[in-house]
Amino acid sequence: MDKTMRDVIRSVRVLSAEQVEKAKSGHPGTPLGAAPVAATLFGKFMKISPNDPGFFDRDRFVLSSGHASALLYSILHVCGFDVKKEDLENFRAYGSRTPGHPEVGVTPGVDCSTGPLGQGVANAVGLALAERMLAAKFNKPGCNLVDHYTYALCGDGCMMEGIENEAASLAGLWKLGKLIVVYDSNRITIEGNTDVSFVEDVAARHKALGWHVVRAGNAENVDSLADAIAAAKAEDGRPSLVIVSSTIGFGAPNAGTSSVHGAPLGEAGMCALKEALDWKCEPFETPDTVKAFAEDMKKKGDKYVRAWKEELAKAEKQYPALVEEFRGWLDGSAAKAAAESEELFEVCTESAATRNICGELLVKTDKLVPNFVGGSADLAPSNCTAIKGREYYSPTCSGGKAIHFGVREHAMAAVCNGLALHGGLRPFCATFFVFSDYMKYAVRMSAIMKLPVTYILSHDSIGVGEDGPTHQPVEQLASLRSIPGVYVYRPCDGTETAAAFARALTANSPTAIVTSRQKLAAHNLSTKDGALKGGYVLYSGEKQTPDVILMSSGSEVGLCLEAAKRLGEQGVSARVVSMPCMDLFEEQSEEYKESVLPKKVRARVAVEAASGMCWGRYVGLDGAYVCMDTFGESAPAGKLFEKFGFTAENVTKAALSVIGK
Repeated sequence: MDKTMRDVIRSVRVLSAEQVEKAKSGHPGTPLGAAPVAATLFGKFMKISPNDPGFFDRDRFVLSSGHASALLYSILHVCGFDVKKEDLENFRAYGSRTPGHPEVGVTPGVDCSTGPLGQGVANAVGLALAERMLAAKFNKPGCNLVDHYTYALCGDGCMMEGIENEAASLAGLWKLGKLIVVYDSNRITIEGNTDVSFVEDVAARHKALGWHVVRAGNAENVDSLADAIAAAKAEDGRPSLVIVSSTIGFGAPNAGTSSVHGAPLGEAGMCALKEALDWKCEPFETPDTVKAFAEDMKKKGDKYVRAWKEELAKAEKQYPALVEEFRGWLDGSAAKAAAESEELFEVCTESAATRNICGELLVKTDKLVPNFVGGSADLAPSNCTAIKGREYYSPTCSGGKAIHFGVREHAMAAVCNGLALHGGLRPFCATFFVFSDYMKYAVRMSAIMKLPVTYILSHDSIGVGEDGPTHQPVEQLASLRSIPGVYVYRPCDGTETAAAFARALTANSPTAIVTSRQKLAAHNLSTKDGALKGGYVLYSGEKQTPDVILMSSGSEVGLCLEAAKRLGEQGVSARVVSMPCMDLFEEQSEEYKESVLPKKVRARVAVEAASGMCWGRYVGLDGAYVCMDTFGESAPAGKLFEKFGFTAENVTKAALSVIGK
């Protein structure tokens, strides 16, 4: 290798170790071993711009081994991105731009938040799928607006995770030729050599999944590594896995052992590392060759940006309407216009399951928002997410907006995160609500990254019926509602379902729309304004200040209305509050919340065919719950609602008990 590349690799190694040492925590092992991989990818192959890190047609990079964040910060620094010496010195410190795991929106040049192993590979699949879909739509003869690669770096831990296999299976099926995953195999886990837990043939597995596999040899041979990546780029019909062997903790006294994975080297270890690498610079400094390399990277990046802007200008002359649409997809204006459209709220007012209403709204959204893409985990006919006439994506139909995810809930959600991260698309995915547990960590990452992914989750309660407790969600509402930044809607009718869609189309965060299997009674009392506030008075009762407040969501709202009528016949004024989205209700003014739930009315009953855990702040010490505190059983839905107390009679009884009658 030439002197510049040698100095870049040495700089990445030492800067990474110095970050961990100063922070007194972190993971030096992978950065020391994989530094040649990062230097080769960024320095020789990636279309990136340090001066404009977010320019649209850049190559994307995902560090699936997110614990090796020091590696990413170091390579960004030496490439000239706005990651300063001071940022490296503040690694893992409170409020720094170099957190313990990479976070999109925090560090310039970071394309994806990572940490949970394996998810980064699935995110990369989503990024590559987005590139393919957008290219099919917007690239025309003599004009390429979308033309870039997605790279991911993963390790042995990622390869052990089930989500990696799920995602790799999809990537092979979809023939994502612009996806290149570099597998850094250092054969070490926290518990020792990988032989104790992981002996499969990763190359053979990926070949069987439809991947092009290239063996790059030892990471220190950057020429061989570069040849392998070039071979991967030359293969445009399949995703590529580049397998490289590295020594974890290269240059450190404890290199090649599990002890170097996740602990600082210590003063003696740092001295030994610098001596082994013949390193003479002061802490967090780099040689002049590396500073010159950064300037060269900036100039090269500026050329990439200029070339793309010229391509955009050329397209604007040849295809003005197409470019206008392209801009609308990128800035979200089409989705915003749809959310404000009255057509979205022209929904079913008859008795219907909200899963069916959701299906109708998907058809409307598909018409109003051309970049709304997604699909279900092999359940589209059941959760009503199959849009008639919509083409499904396939290798021969890259413009298809519907997606067959197969039975891969975890990968489905993480792929949708990648679709949203890319820009230009608004993704949704769907499954039965009980299976949201399979994809919860990906939903959590949606929230952390503030991604507008829409989760459609049907079969919302014991109303699933005969399928029994394995398929009846009880604790899932409380679980999803507990994730900061996930807006969970459980609508009771068409208006509230439309409000959920309107919110999802304008949000910069994930939205979960939880729908029923069974028909819900039509009451036609809901309001658009109230539904968009997350909680509102659906029925006021006979008195301005009610005797009791009945609170619920979804299918139990109708139950509360029936109970309120019975209470009225007994001289008790009951207010019914529909709470389709607690998260939005909490964002309203104190005055509004007081108007809906006046503090002086302490007699309150929460009614929901799910765990009552999230209702505590509204029920108070004097209230009551008609909720689930056990799993369900296998029986018709009506029988189960009766057995578990979801009847007007039981709700009436609970209301009378809290007012002392």
